[in-house]
Amino acid sequence: MRTDSDCLVGCRTRRGRLGFVAVTVAILMTTVVVLPTQAGYVVTLEQVGFNVVATGTGAIDLSGLTFNGTGGGSLAYVAPISGNIFIGPEPFEAADTYTGFTGPTSFGGGGVTLASTGSGDRVGMQANTGLLFVPHNYVSNTPLLSCSTWNNVTLSSLGATPGTYVWSWGNGSNQDFTLQVGAVPEPGTLFLLALGVLMLIVVKRRRLSFNAPVSPS
Repeated sequence: MRTDSDCLVGCRTRRGRLGFVAVTVAILMTTVVVLPTQAGYVVTLEQVGFNVVATGTGAIDLSGLTFNGTGGGSLAYVAPISGNIFIGPEPFEAADTYTGFTGPTSFGGGGVTLASTGSGDRVGMQANTGLLFVPHNYVSNTPLLSCSTWNNVTLSSLGATPGTYVWSWGNGSNQDFTLQVGAVPEPGTLFLLALGVLMLIVVKRRRLSFNAPVSPS
């Protein structure tokens, strides 16, 4: 036979479950909403097996920058201590240069290391001289794709410090150059992590609800 205490426990349990479901949905929705979206040109520098690989994708809005000249190209290389990273084809390739951005002056303590291989568009950040390099005759907001590989090295041996480094020159969606050193969690991974934390919370709440005394009013 159900007693008043049983009814109170059942009511409280149902309320707790409904409240928890509402909170869970809200947190999951927030998790999905706040996941970062790619904007501008983004370079990911990460360890892939025995090598370090840089992949650059996105577009660059040149408005807000000042054209500095053509021909100042470079080999593909990385120099964290001076905030330099050039990706794309391995050999020397001419490029257009622009000034007018702000951002960090370094992303580690390593010196110059030339890339072993590369392909795609020549794009480079030379923070110590304040120069952004784009393909010769690049048209603003045109999609870019670049890749470079450093064989038999690590992020540590390159002297690159894991983190996110951003150079920007306006508030537009393509008015920034972002360098992500180290792997970035995928949205699905972040979702599963949040879900795992929530499952731990619900287990703890259920244990508390079973152990807590109920005083009928």
